[in-house]
Amino acid sequence: MGALEGKVALVTGSGRGIGNAIAMRLAREGARLVINDLDAEPAHQTVEELKGMGVEAVACVGNVAAPDFAERFIGTAMNTFKGIDILVNNAGFTWDDVVQKMSDEQWYAILDCHMTAPFRILRAAYPHLKALHAADKEAGREVYRKIVNISSTSGLNGNAGQINYSGAKAGVIGMTRAMAREWGRFNVNVNAVAFGLIHTRMTSADAKAGATVNIEGREIRVGLNPDMLKSHAQRNPLGRGGTPEEAAGGVYLFCSPDSNYITGQVVAVAGNVQ
Repeated sequence: MGALEGKVALVTGSGRGIGNAIAMRLAREGARLVINDLDAEPAHQTVEELKGMGVEAVACVGNVAAPDFAERFIGTAMNTFKGIDILVNNAGFTWDDVVQKMSDEQWYAILDCHMTAPFRILRAAYPHLKALHAADKEAGREVYRKIVNISSTSGLNGNAGQINYSGAKAGVIGMTRAMAREWGRFNVNVNAVAFGLIHTRMTSADAKAGATVNIEGREIRVGLNPDMLKSHAQRNPLGRGGTPEEAAGGVYLFCSPDSNYITGQVVAVAGNVQ
């Protein structure tokens, strides 16, 4: 039996990349999953893969920044599984530029995805988490529920050309610490994981080749300059970037019972020393 047997886990941005690795790790530990992706195909493919593993799973497709998304997402968990045990705010993207070239659209798109969306999801989850805790208390059960917000080393240290992303990810850390104080009385642990360079489709593409992804009709440049990747490897004590599976391991720590007395903390999964 896995450490998360029967738990209900919600993971945004889990159709691909790091989010997918997180969902798979939680599933292997026995969790039931609510899968989200901006696009229907990867979300439903992930659900089918999980079902093939014998895991209960359901998809909630949509843009996390949409005003109605949070209620739909939380509602999917409650209607399907009648509970919430783990919530991972993972969905995100970057839209980089130096400050003098950054548009208001770029600024708000990143803040909406990385800060406003998690805020709305947490707000929508509140009445359910409160009621679940009350039921636990009445039954004499001690149950800890888990919130994991995904930040970045850009939020810890700042990163040139990413004032929007660095600001949003720093905000995620503040949000995490505030919610840890608010929700401790409900036995909810709220922590954050700050990723460094993790190799995904967003980072592995060659920026010089002009690679893009389409997000809500916007063609967003992705990828890193090969010289930047080489420089990162040289500066990193482990000499490389991380894998999605390694990123998921850091998240799992905060989802497991081993973290019941850890809250309001930020762990960098970056292979380096801050």
